[in-house]
Amino acid sequence: MQAVVTLAGEGTRMLPWSRGLRKEFLPLYDRGSTGEPVLKPVAHLVVESLVAAGADHVTIVVQPRDAGFVQNYFSVDPTFLVRHRRTPERLRETREFYRTLGRVQFGFVSQPRAAGFGDAVLRAEATVGARPFFLHAGDGVLLEPHRGAALRAMAALRDAESLDAVLLVRRVADARRYGVVEGVPAGRAGPFARLAVSAITEKPPRPRSSWAATAVYVFGPGLFPALRAVRREEHPRELELTDGIRRLLRDGGRVAALVLGPRTGAWRSVGSPDGYAKALVQTRSRARRGVRP
Repeated sequence: MQAVVTLAGEGTRMLPWSRGLRKEFLPLYDRGSTGEPVLKPVAHLVVESLVAAGADHVTIVVQPRDAGFVQNYFSVDPTFLVRHRRTPERLRETREFYRTLGRVQFGFVSQPRAAGFGDAVLRAEATVGARPFFLHAGDGVLLEPHRGAALRAMAALRDAESLDAVLLVRRVADARRYGVVEGVPAGRAGPFARLAVSAITEKPPRPRSSWAATAVYVFGPGLFPALRAVRREEHPRELELTDGIRRLLRDGGRVAALVLGPRTGAWRSVGSPDGYAKALVQTRSRARRGVRP
């Protein structure tokens, strides 16, 4: 299955650190192959989750200035293994990651300027084509009992019912900072409670629900024409992903959401200093207990 990962935002909430380094390459803890805690960049964990869910082609959207570094990180470099062959114990995780990379084809797409999450996704259309795809922002991780489980459940639901989109949501105390989803309970999908989505609004001053969208989705190919229609008719300064989902719903598209809960997992973003601190503490605790993100 296709997947799109976005690494093109400016990261202004992480300044001055993010002036020179991307927030998506901040390290978080994971359980290593020997059972000991190890550090991995957030984007590394994202790709591992997508591959665990069945992705075999990943398109990464980057800013031009970051393209070389990102491509190098997600490429197999045999010379690296040769240079460090005298310390083989330190190469275990690199070898494991290289095996993961060997199972995936990568494509890289440029977003010349930050023009919204929706704009970044739209730039991947040529590589995704008319196929369903995972979408995962590169600055957040799912902390799950089993890596890739939520993505697999989302893809299975989309395929079984030919839905236009499946979102992943969580309940928050203050939804004004998020894309807010409105919907009604619609049974279950495996261990996940399910919503039939009727509306989504980006950072509303008066949220009509407490369901916040995480930056993890499964879409059918109809998302791309929906985003183009919003750009053509509404001329937004920044094209947001919620604009495209809103257009899908307006045109009669069918959208569902799965709900993250205590048994199914949690979402952690590193897009702010507080968010990163919480993610680092929680992943360290999980890794020391032998639990993978």
